[in-house]
Amino acid sequence: MTQPSSPSPTATYRLQLQPDFPFAAAERAVPHLAELGVSHLHLSPVLESVPGSTHGYDVVDHTAVRAELGGERGLRQLAATARAHGLGLVVDLVPNHMAVPQPAGLNGPLWDVLRHGPASPYARWFDIDWDGGHDGRLLLPVLGGPLGDELPHFVVAAGDGVLRYHDHAFPLRPGTEELPLPRLLASQWYRLAWWRLARSELNYRRFFTISELIGVRVEDPEVFDATHRTVLRLVRDGVIDGLRIDHPDGLVDPGGYLARLHEGTGGRWTVVEKILTGDERLPASWACAGTTGYDALRHIDGLFVCPQGSGRLFSHYRDFVTPLADEGGDWEETVRRAAYEVVTHDLAAEVERLVRTAARISGRAPRPGDHAPWALRQALRELLVRLPVYRPYAADTTRAATDAAMLGRAATGARGAFRVPEEARAVDLIHDLALGRCPDEPDGDGGHGDTPDAADRADRADFAARFAQTASALHAKSVEDTAFYRYPVLLSACEVGGDPGEPALGPDAFHAYCARVQRDWPTTGTVLSTHDTKRSADVRARIAVLSECPDRWRDVLGSMAEAAVCGVGSGVDGAGPADPMVSWLAWQTAFGLGAPADGHTAVGAPPGDSWGRVAPAVLKAAREAGLRTSWTEPRADYEEAVTEFVHSGPCGPLGAPLAALDAELAPFVRANVLGAALLHLTMPGVPDLYQGSERLHTALVDPDNRAPARFRPELLAELDGGAAPLDLSAEKLRLTATALRLRRRRPEWFGAAASYEPVRAEGPAADHCVAFCRGGRVVTVLTRLSLRLVETGGWWDTGLRLPPGGPWRELLTGREVSGGALVGLSELLADAPVALFAAE
Repeated sequence: MTQPSSPSPTATYRLQLQPDFPFAAAERAVPHLAELGVSHLHLSPVLESVPGSTHGYDVVDHTAVRAELGGERGLRQLAATARAHGLGLVVDLVPNHMAVPQPAGLNGPLWDVLRHGPASPYARWFDIDWDGGHDGRLLLPVLGGPLGDELPHFVVAAGDGVLRYHDHAFPLRPGTEELPLPRLLASQWYRLAWWRLARSELNYRRFFTISELIGVRVEDPEVFDATHRTVLRLVRDGVIDGLRIDHPDGLVDPGGYLARLHEGTGGRWTVVEKILTGDERLPASWACAGTTGYDALRHIDGLFVCPQGSGRLFSHYRDFVTPLADEGGDWEETVRRAAYEVVTHDLAAEVERLVRTAARISGRAPRPGDHAPWALRQALRELLVRLPVYRPYAADTTRAATDAAMLGRAATGARGAFRVPEEARAVDLIHDLALGRCPDEPDGDGGHGDTPDAADRADRADFAARFAQTASALHAKSVEDTAFYRYPVLLSACEVGGDPGEPALGPDAFHAYCARVQRDWPTTGTVLSTHDTKRSADVRARIAVLSECPDRWRDVLGSMAEAAVCGVGSGVDGAGPADPMVSWLAWQTAFGLGAPADGHTAVGAPPGDSWGRVAPAVLKAAREAGLRTSWTEPRADYEEAVTEFVHSGPCGPLGAPLAALDAELAPFVRANVLGAALLHLTMPGVPDLYQGSERLHTALVDPDNRAPARFRPELLAELDGGAAPLDLSAEKLRLTATALRLRRRRPEWFGAAASYEPVRAEGPAADHCVAFCRGGRVVTVLTRLSLRLVETGGWWDTGLRLPPGGPWRELLTGREVSGGALVGLSELLADAPVALFAAE
């Protein structure tokens, strides 16, 4: 943990900037957000990006603030207005990649590289393997078809030195303007190719599998300085107060990058979008305040999943869907198959680059291994698919032992994939190189007394970095973007950082996590909803209730008989007559968004809104799953059938049973929504609220969750004036404002110097209560698994002892309770499933 040099935020509020919501719109929201109680605005990327971008992660110019948002003048005006209302600015920074835009001239450095090749002063900016085939040229997979078919669409503007292809424009290499078209194309520093060649022929690092985003080499000090100069100037000028770092796992050396950034910012509060899995820990050496908070999301969500009920729900899912083990029938099998598919298909080019590098290193070794390319390729794949985390960190000595043990276990499994033991030695080579070691040398000192030459050292460093970067892309694509969509048992568990195979966590696990965060990373970020969550917190809170009533969910689908399943017709090759998996997913998605009350409207949504939001989310899920359709091989008949099913089924007249279930479960949804919100706002760390989530916020996967923000300042004013909340949305707003204002008023109760102590309930229903004390002065109390609580008779004589002292005042109702005495939870939570006490 690195403590920031300036005060950490007490809470941040994420705004998705875009042309329809520029700096001026954010500035108008400042008074309301200051009144809400946050300390900082959290802005999506602000540097110049592809025109019209709704997210800003496709940066084209690091030297300028995005003109579509209002430019640097607009950003400075926003900062000044925020400052006048007591707020600071945290900005999202994208160091890993830049856009390959259309036209390419929008990215000036890349344009120069395309014109001048490796001789360009900007060639060092980009992670390009000039020796990776294509006669020393950069592959640009932008053509709609094979090159020969697309030749008629090329236009040479010799006077401008530009080659045009539809909306694309590319610079011509000096002196080639007058050549015949075939020779002209072959003479450029780039090779224009059919887009389908990207997966196997690409020779530049990209963001995951998105060829429109090219990797940037920020490990080069000159590149770091050039790409960070504007942001660091804005930090020094007091415009920016903190940073969120996007995708650090894409960098060669995240720890080294963060150390350089820490020095450049003077130690401003910085969090990193690092996804932790299982028991993984953030490297202690990283110069940051912590993660952006997906690990907190996992621990909050897990509290509201019933372990017994989720197991029974899986049984009903298995009966309804009848999936194969590796197509959604078993979580681990599903992940493994998805990983094999991604590493052999989507990431084939990345693997081949590693194969070439490993072959060169092996050939120079004192005892050459005579490893065939196929053996190196298989060893790489078998190791990569067995990594349980996103990536190892060969350059981080604090992780050396952990990563060595993890890769050792993976290597043991990988060797078993070879029939000939001698050929399995390729696994040993890849294992050593992934850890940054010389072949055959566990201590990495060079091997047999020989000092590796510069080329060998460069290759070994390159291999370790590329292996880690490829591992990160593989995990993200195979787990988050494939397996999550093939295992829709309980959709609330299929979330970034989540574990659908073990979705439930108990109070002890939550308390242990919070104690560790308070000790090690007390100013880390925490989140429940983001621009990247597949479902907002309130959608997940609704779906989680199904783990408490799996038989009711089975009965709802059973009441519709065959109509509950999407029939896709026989005209789709290989699709089959029905798709129960996408049907299960569609019904849960509609329930999570809000069950249709009249065949057209989701609960709490505008008329006609439900179908227009559920259908795109379900189609995206089907394409990501890649079982019956995909982004690259779409099947129109199947997708039309799915769309029609959503329209007539979950969001149509057949959806009436969902409305009945929705009404029946409303009290328990309320407990989940309010309980998760209060945990997020009072647990250790700095809560980041996603735009609109201070009220009931039901959003699905992007682009649904990236719509321009809407605010209700008049509702907050009514509540502040004494009006009682009329619905769950207003109730959540009151709770959020109360907790945020307390954090801002008493930061010492929640910050790095504060404490975290579990408060244990006593009695037969104790496991249904989660309570803790912060700083000795604030007590959070909430109900978990409230439906099961009611079914087992309620709180009975279960009670809670607030810490000695007091009196403790409940901030939502004004009631006072003495400390030290056992108070019945039926009394303590008589008005709401949550309570927030303070001893001021």
